[in-house]
Amino acid sequence: MKLQLSICKDYTAFDHTVVLIDDKTKLESIGISKVVVTDAGQFFTNKTGNLYQQIFEGKSLSIVKLDPSKEEYRVLEAARRMGFSINRFLNSKKIKEASVFNAINKPKITAAFAEGVALSNYEFLKYKTKDKQAKSLVSLKIDEHSCDSKTLEEVSKISEANFFSRNLINEPLSYLTATQLSKEISAAGKKYGFSVKVFDKKKIESLKMGGLLAVNKGSVDPPTFTVMEYKSSKKKNKKPIVLVGKGVVYDTGGLSLKPTANSMDMMKCDMSGAAAVAGVFIAAASLKLPVHIIGLIPATDNRPGGNAYVPGDVVTMMSGLNVEMLNADAEGRMILADALHYASQFSPELVCDFATLTGAAKAATSSVASPVMGTAGNDIKQKMMSSANHTYERLIEFPLWDEYGDMIKSEIADLKNIGGSEAGSITAGKFLERFTDYPWLHFDIAGTAYLTGEDSYRGRYGTGVGVRLITDFLKNY
Repeated sequence: MKLQLSICKDYTAFDHTVVLIDDKTKLESIGISKVVVTDAGQFFTNKTGNLYQQIFEGKSLSIVKLDPSKEEYRVLEAARRMGFSINRFLNSKKIKEASVFNAINKPKITAAFAEGVALSNYEFLKYKTKDKQAKSLVSLKIDEHSCDSKTLEEVSKISEANFFSRNLINEPLSYLTATQLSKEISAAGKKYGFSVKVFDKKKIESLKMGGLLAVNKGSVDPPTFTVMEYKSSKKKNKKPIVLVGKGVVYDTGGLSLKPTANSMDMMKCDMSGAAAVAGVFIAAASLKLPVHIIGLIPATDNRPGGNAYVPGDVVTMMSGLNVEMLNADAEGRMILADALHYASQFSPELVCDFATLTGAAKAATSSVASPVMGTAGNDIKQKMMSSANHTYERLIEFPLWDEYGDMIKSEIADLKNIGGSEAGSITAGKFLERFTDYPWLHFDIAGTAYLTGEDSYRGRYGTGVGVRLITDFLKNY
C-alpha cells in the first residue's frame, strides 16, 4: 500500500509518535515523561538493541536510537531498517496514522527513516479473495523541523516507482506475457509522462533481431521490443543515457530445461531487469529529473515447445555476429545482445543493462550485492558506486579481462553463448561486451531482484532493485 508522507506542525497530536535520538539527546528536553526517560535510559544502557516502545498517557511511543557518528550511508541504512521495524509494529497494532520527530536534527536521517517505513508498506494482494488490505498504515506525518516537504515528496515518488517494479515482478505469466508487459509500460508512460513505442514480432523480424527471435521460437506467444524515452528540456547530458532491461517474462530454460525444485518455480522474476528500467522511467518523469534517457526492453518467455532452438544451433544476431548456442538456459544474453546493438544508433553517453542473468552472480554475492562490470570510465563507476552505497543497493565490480573472453570462443561461429563451469557471471558479461561500442555497464541482479524470504524493507519476492540506485545516479549525474 502506498503510504502518504506529509509535514505536520505538532507531532504530539497523534496516537503514535516515533522519536529518533542519538547518545547526546536529552529525552527530558523533548517533552517525554520522567517515567519514560528512566525506562528508556535503562533500556539503552543495559539491553542490546536500539528501539524502545511503550504506552504512556493513553498513547504509544517508539524511541529509535541511531549513531550518526558512523559513515553516512551506514547510518541511513540503519534508519531505513528501523523504519521497517516501526512499520511492522504499527501495522500489527492496526494503527493508521503516526508521527515522527527527529531529535538528532539531520534531515537525511529523517528521509531515510521515512523511506524505510514507506517501502515496508508494500503488499501484493491482487490475487487475494480475502485480506485485500492487510496493512493498516496509511499516513506518516513528519515534524516540520525534521524534514521538508520536497524531500518527502521525492521519497514518496521513488517508493511508488519501486512498487510499480515490484508489482511487475510479482505478476505470474498467466497475466504478464511479453505483450502485457509492453501494455503495462505503455500505460505507465501515459500516466507519468514519458513516450513508449512497442515493436511487434513483424517489426522485430524486419530489424533482424536474431537473438530475441531465436529465444521466442519455443513459445506460442509473440515477443515484443519496447522503446521508452524521457527527455527533459533542462537535460544535463548532451547524449542520451540508455537503460536496457532483460524482459524474459518466464524462463523454463528452454530445451536446456531447469529442474523444477527451487529453480523454475520463481522464474516469473526473470524480467526483473525490465521492471527496474520501467521503474526508473516512472521515477525520472515524476521527479522531472534534468536528464535524457532511453529505455529498451526485449521481451519473451523461454520455452521448450514449438520449434524451439536447440543446443548446437547457430544464431545470426542483429549485429551480424554468429553465435553458437550451446545452452538454451543462457537466453538472457541472447535477447540483451540485440538490444545493446540497437542502442548504438543513439550514440549514447552511457548504456546500462540490468538482468537476472546468471546463477553464478547469486552464488558469488548472494542477495547482499549485485556484480557490475563494464567499459565505462572510472568517473562514472565511482558515481555509480556512490549511489549504490547511498541507496544501499550495493555493487561489486567484476573484471572483464581478456582471458574470460577466451572462454566463450567458438570453433564454428564468432562466439558461443556460454563458457565453462567457472566465472559464469563474467563470461556472460564478456558475451554482452561484444555487442557494445560505447561506455557501458552491466548489472547482474540475479541475487538481489527476488527474495524467497523477507529482508527488512526490501520485503519478500520482487524487490525492485535498481530503481532507487539508478534514480539516485541520475539525480546526481
